[in-house]
Order: sequence, then structure tokens, then C-alpha cells
Amino acid sequence: MSSIFDALPGQETPVGAISKNLARMWAADPRTAALPGEDSKATQVNFVLHLGIHTTPEDALAQFRTAVRFSKRYPCRVVVLCPIREPADAAGGELRAKIYGECHPGKSRGDLRCCEFVILSYPTGARQFLENQVSICFSTDLPVYYWAHNFSSSAKLGAYQYLLTKAKRVLIDSALVPADDSGQLQWPRPEAVRDLAHARLLPVRQSIGQFLSAYAPAALVSGLSGVRVVHGAARRAEACVLADWIRNRLVACGAPAALAPVVEAGGDRDEIEIVFDYANDHAFRFHGDFARGCAQFTARIQGASTELGTAISLLSPEAALAEAMFF
Repeated sequence: MSSIFDALPGQETPVGAISKNLARMWAADPRTAALPGEDSKATQVNFVLHLGIHTTPEDALAQFRTAVRFSKRYPCRVVVLCPIREPADAAGGELRAKIYGECHPGKSRGDLRCCEFVILSYPTGARQFLENQVSICFSTDLPVYYWAHNFSSSAKLGAYQYLLTKAKRVLIDSALVPADDSGQLQWPRPEAVRDLAHARLLPVRQSIGQFLSAYAPAALVSGLSGVRVVHGAARRAEACVLADWIRNRLVACGAPAALAPVVEAGGDRDEIEIVFDYANDHAFRFHGDFARGCAQFTARIQGASTELGTAISLLSPEAALAEAMFF
């Protein structure tokens, strides 16, 4: 069976010759041969994509392509980490490396935006050597962003304290975290952690917020007795994120701090429904169908009834990365 390292594109190179062969790679390309250095390639950040050990080759390639699309807007040095459980599959337990680069036209004539990838394969027993090797792969004096993809448990992620503490942002996707494991890791810098599920919901949060902004905050929480968020099988993480966001917004409007939205499974696979329960004649319901790209609002606040249909979508994976990293 192919490893995730073998599934990714690139030219294999000795680990000790990564920097030298990256320079040769750019020198061999007529578009970049005349560039005087890293600054002219507009590299902005160091970006670590760390693939969990249960990541399939197909999934690894999909995330790699997401990183490439991200780099078209934000040129970066990307370090992709590919763990291997069995040392026998890792060239005798040693690290292996590949290099890869792409260039894309910028916004103006003559603007060339380039990204470069260093792909490292390592047996899990050799992770103590990663700190030194990863630090060598970084472009100097640039911030580090760390994306931990598809880790099966927080305990395994917690073993990489160097990356968790050095990164300006640590990106996870709660949709890929087992439900009983969420929140178990004691983050060394919790303020740096960003959830990609929250980031890709940006258009949804904006749409709900714009609709509810038509009502006075006091009217929204008058008689409010509870909130229910019902989700299809594919949207558990997004439902939990929306429940937490809604609670915070309603508390800011004057709802009791003890307000605890109920999150429950139900409906079609790719749907989310949000219902405000009131003790008076007020009502609010949002129903979003992400498979069809449409949503429906219905509300009755202070005697005024409103119905609104609208298009709805999630951010693309590369746009969600940018949202989580920089905003």
C-alpha cells in the first residue's frame, strides 16, 4: 500500500541537501533563475501541514492541493510532515525528504508568486528529531503557522510541543476530532488555536447575523427559553460551533449567561436547523441545506413576521485556511 509520502508529488532529495537542492530547483526554472533571493519570490509565511498517521494517500493529496491553492494568494514555504508507524517503511527508520515548487502569476505584470514545499517522511519513533529538521526547513524571520490534519487523538498531537508553542496559529478541524476527544488537550497557547470548522462557517455566521441585526437585541432575548441546533450526520462539528457562537451573541444581547443550546442529530446529512424557543409569541428558525446551497429564515418578533430564502455556502478549504490563520 502506498504511503502518504509516496502519494505526494516532488523530487526526492537527501535530507541534508534540502536547501541546496531547493536553490537548484529554482535556478533550473527560467522564470525564477534571475530572482535574487527569497524576498523576490514574495514568501510571506512558513506553513506546516502535519498529516495524521491515519490519513489516506488520497486525503493527503487533497490537503496538499489545498495548500497549493492557498499559496497562490499567500506565497509560502510549506513543510509537509508525513508520519509512518512502521520503521521498516521509513528507509531503516531514517527521515526522507522531497522538494516541490510552483509559481503563479500575481496581480500585476511581472509579479511572480512562488511557493516551495519540503515534504518530510518520518517514523513515529523518530519524532524527537523533527524539531531540528523542521526548524532548518523554515524560511528565516517569517512567522510559523501549523495545521494539524486528521490526528486520531489529542494525546498524539500533544507530543509535538515544539510546533504547538512556536506557531503563531495552530489550526485544527473539529470535524475530524472524535466527539469524545474534543477539548481533552491542554493547549500550551490556547489563544493561538483556530478551528477550521468555525472559519468555513464565516458566510453562514454573517448571513444569520445580518438577518437578526434587523431586530433590537432586547427583543431577540425577550421570552427566550432555549435554543436548539439540529444537524445532519455530516455537520456535527459545524452545529457545535454555531451553538457556541449563537450562545455568545445572545448573551451579549442580554440572555442569561447560563443559556445552554441543545445540539442534537436529525434531518438530512448536510443540513443544520437552528430554532429559538420562546415562552411568548416570538419565534425564529434557520434551516440551511449545504448540499443544495440554500437556506430559509422564518421569524416572528414583536408581532412582525418575516420569511426569507437565500443562497448559502461554506468557505472553500483554502479560504478557510486564510480566515483561520490571519483573521
